[in-house]
Amino acid sequence: MAEKKTTGKTTMTTKTPKAAPAAGRRTAGGAAAGDAAGGVAAGGAATPVQAQSLGPGVWVELSVAADIEAVEAVSEILTRFAPGGTSVEPGFGLTNEGLGAVVDPTKPAIVRAYLPGLDPAGVERSIAEASTALGHLQAFGLRPIGELQTRIVREEDWAEAWKSHFPVLRIGRRIVIRPTWRRHRRRPEDVVLSLDPGMAFGTGLHPTTRLCLAALETLADEGLLEHGHAVNGAACVIDVGCGSGILAIAAGKLGAGELLGVDTDPIAVESTQQNARLNGRTRRLPVRQGSVPSGEGPFDLVLANLIASLLVQLAPVLRDETIPGGGRILASGIFRDREDDVRAAFEAAGLTMGRRWAEEDWVALEAIRP
Repeated sequence: MAEKKTTGKTTMTTKTPKAAPAAGRRTAGGAAAGDAAGGVAAGGAATPVQAQSLGPGVWVELSVAADIEAVEAVSEILTRFAPGGTSVEPGFGLTNEGLGAVVDPTKPAIVRAYLPGLDPAGVERSIAEASTALGHLQAFGLRPIGELQTRIVREEDWAEAWKSHFPVLRIGRRIVIRPTWRRHRRRPEDVVLSLDPGMAFGTGLHPTTRLCLAALETLADEGLLEHGHAVNGAACVIDVGCGSGILAIAAGKLGAGELLGVDTDPIAVESTQQNARLNGRTRRLPVRQGSVPSGEGPFDLVLANLIASLLVQLAPVLRDETIPGGGRILASGIFRDREDDVRAAFEAAGLTMGRRWAEEDWVALEAIRP
């Protein structure tokens, strides 16, 4: 469940408007981030929305470009008017002649929220109040916050419009995440993951997913995925909370032998199965609804991109899923202020702590079963 994070921070998190079209669930980047960012200035008047354009099947998108320091405060304001929540799109820089992108923390993020167009007067009032509240944020000395922008989105446009927010993304030296509708000029060393995010989480855009992928690449470079207890002599891997299946698929393409994905969300199971087919891993990546204990372990590598509270709760179970004598757990989804709690739980379960990877406010940890 690589991007199903619930923490005290809003940064890099998605909370989906329950009544909004499925596309409202996406967080991403690409050209849209640069377009919406424009010039980052103090909060001001919102772009106008024509009342006659509103009605059933119409949504009004609110968007604000904000420095990463101000994202949480901006998200809180927009959530007052769009109770379904906000999405945060990190800033991206284009690479490879514009065909790819990498996350650029120096660029402003885009915070988005959606208002149903059923009540034109209510929409107009919400936009005005949100614009005023955003202007007041400057009094707190936060980093730059852009003007509130609005855009009409019709439900029939969602099916394709959200795809523009998913660029080809390179992570680490070799891993490339290619949405199925994008083209990519493959380098000889590239490990390309063809991905259709569908309705599940786990696109590689969230820091926790990127940390796991970078750590997997490190393990692969050390030969730890090519040696293990699978029938072919490679590593056996389970992805706990597999989401879109991105981590399990990456492990397989980096050399792992036998794979298993589990997730409590049936939508995630379906998405993982679809992405396994796209990457030629249907037979090698069985997926089922559920969690741990899996009843099929132990495994050479346990991937657990969850949240800190779950990692603490499941520490003994995750240990039992891991092969004694050097089996590893790669745990992510850990907010910095919960790192000590996760470490303590893993050590109490008899695990030895290994390496640490960090990005922004997120941490991934390696734990080894003696």
